[in-house]
Amino acid sequence: MSEKKLFRLDGKVQNYAWGGYHYIPALLGIPENGKPSAEYWMGAHQSAPSVIATDGQSTPLDQLVKADPTGVLGPKVWDRFGELPYLLKILDVKDMLSIQVHPTKAEAEKGFARENEAGIPLNAPHRNYKDANHKPEIMVALSEFWLLHGFLPEDKLKNVLQSVKEFATLAPIFEKEGYYGLYKVVMEMSQAEVNSMLRPLAASVLEDYQNNRLAKSDPAFWAGRAIANDPQGLENLDRGIFSIYFFNIMEVHPGEAVFQDAGIPHAYLEGQNVELMANSDNVLRGGLTPKHIDVPELLKHTRFEPVHPKILAGEVVKGGLESIYHSPAPDFVVSRITIQNGQRYEHTSEATEIMLVMEGAAIITEKGGEPINLKKGESVVTYFDTTYDIQSNAGTVIFKASVPVQSI
Repeated sequence: MSEKKLFRLDGKVQNYAWGGYHYIPALLGIPENGKPSAEYWMGAHQSAPSVIATDGQSTPLDQLVKADPTGVLGPKVWDRFGELPYLLKILDVKDMLSIQVHPTKAEAEKGFARENEAGIPLNAPHRNYKDANHKPEIMVALSEFWLLHGFLPEDKLKNVLQSVKEFATLAPIFEKEGYYGLYKVVMEMSQAEVNSMLRPLAASVLEDYQNNRLAKSDPAFWAGRAIANDPQGLENLDRGIFSIYFFNIMEVHPGEAVFQDAGIPHAYLEGQNVELMANSDNVLRGGLTPKHIDVPELLKHTRFEPVHPKILAGEVVKGGLESIYHSPAPDFVVSRITIQNGQRYEHTSEATEIMLVMEGAAIITEKGGEPINLKKGESVVTYFDTTYDIQSNAGTVIFKASVPVQSI
């Protein structure tokens, strides 16, 4: 009998304030507890590792990786990353997330070392770098999903600055100093200046928002929602409102994906998605948040360039059973597996894989092992070099996280 390499996995729910109350509990089949369920984490991140049941014991996945790194991850992944390099999440975005940028790998290493040397505790609210890793990420929409993604192309941003009368004084700054000069000015304004510039606009959009006069494709909708949801309302306006007008607003439909690379400013606005990212929790924030904002650090790491949003479709493989969403990140690859009754998905893992049943039910069987029955919301992990097959009596949709070993 060969050693078992396929296990049930239990992730961790994160109760961030922006999350919804119903979607993740319904997915996981757990009772609602009155707290927002914002994210469901599956992975080996040190702050919330998933738990695996092996030999009658529950063991955190990061400990299993440390105990047998090449056996769990595979030699290529261990040599390149020294850890499970990804974190798989389900997100339920009820309220807007903070505007944010993630650092490159080199800058994360420097920032993490610098803050360690300064003696800043890892859990300090003013800490920027929680680890030494970059955090590229890809999301696949599970519902209609809205997000901010990168600076508008030049002609569109000029149009915004000219058509929103409150921004009239900013148009010449953009003409002369470009994206960096424009963003630096609004991010470094005093709160009094922010209030003075935005208050007439804010009063107008708040009224329109509250009277349902705005489409979600209009930045005024999200500015109105941000003001309506802010306890300070029109008193102290959030400078993140500028970003809502300066960035691309994207609408993404179920099954479509978006990749966010280091330096691209972005914010999730509304909806549910599957998100796969490098194993990091490094976030530099630029507004729409009560959390720590470090403007010099944010400006240092933001890519001040126009972004033309790209929607990614999956590459269909395995005779139509799997759609793979490719990205430039070497740390991860996400795919969606769809199986009808009578179909069979067969695979041998080239790295650690985590799979979550999003719809229906599945039977996954390791070669030579016992079948594992999975219902909606349940997940498994396979170690490196595991041959398995998946079948379903009633049809199923599964999301799978892995590492693109061919490219490392």
